Amino acid sequence: MTDLIASRADIPTAKRIVVKVGSSSISGENVGQIAPLVDALATVWQRGAEVVLVSSGAIATGMPHLKLDARPTDLATQQAAAAVGQNLLIFRYQESLDRYGIVAGQVLLTAGDLENPTHRSNAQRAMERLLGLRILPIVNENDTVATHEIRFGDNDRLAALVSQLVHADLLVLLSDVDALYTRPPQEPGAVRIDDVPFDDALAGVTFGDIGSAGVGTGGAGTKVAAAKLAAASGTPVLLTATHLVAEALNGAAIGTWFAPAPS
Repeated sequence: MTDLIASRADIPTAKRIVVKVGSSSISGENVGQIAPLVDALATVWQRGAEVVLVSSGAIATGMPHLKLDARPTDLATQQAAAAVGQNLLIFRYQESLDRYGIVAGQVLLTAGDLENPTHRSNAQRAMERLLGLRILPIVNENDTVATHEIRFGDNDRLAALVSQLVHADLLVLLSDVDALYTRPPQEPGAVRIDDVPFDDALAGVTFGDIGSAGVGTGGAGTKVAAAKLAAASGTPVLLTATHLVAEALNGAAIGTWFAPAPS
């Protein structure tokens, strides 16, 4: 890791960044957001930083090809949709990355992989080697083999655990909303929260769902929990909207900043 990234203004100096994007941001009618997301990641990569993308979206991407109108509720169909969708999702990312001559590496993890010391060590070694080779790892939960009992629950938590695994300088959590608010932003009286000190319990904040397309599993509460998990390990977190990712990675004064634990 570099010197501590103490504020948004320090983001352009980060050497290793984990970016997480949700299903609703890059699938369905929002599939067009993949290209500008890749543009932003490529800009960071080209300035010499190492980038890891944690991307949801396998099930959502596979649904139309299985003639499904809604996210399946049974595990077998979720697994089938993920098997089809993960292939297409990586293809779309690689097709966009080709414009910059960047090669993606697919990394599929289960919760068990990060809980088992041997598996965790193997995953860490593989990630370090990919980054050393200037490959851009794209991480997702291994939905085809994961069961309800051994799931991360959402990819926000996976992103926080990956940031711990690779000792990231920064974690950026992207969603449909530009920041965290004191209550769901569409409700009267909602106030944007710009900064969250490390020891702030966010008492009085009401969490709604983040994700408008009905295809994701995470909400504001899961993002806050993930941000606090990463921050506790010393990694600062920025929560903002997917369409603002380029500005976020340039250090703009946007989103909600979760300060890391004092070193």
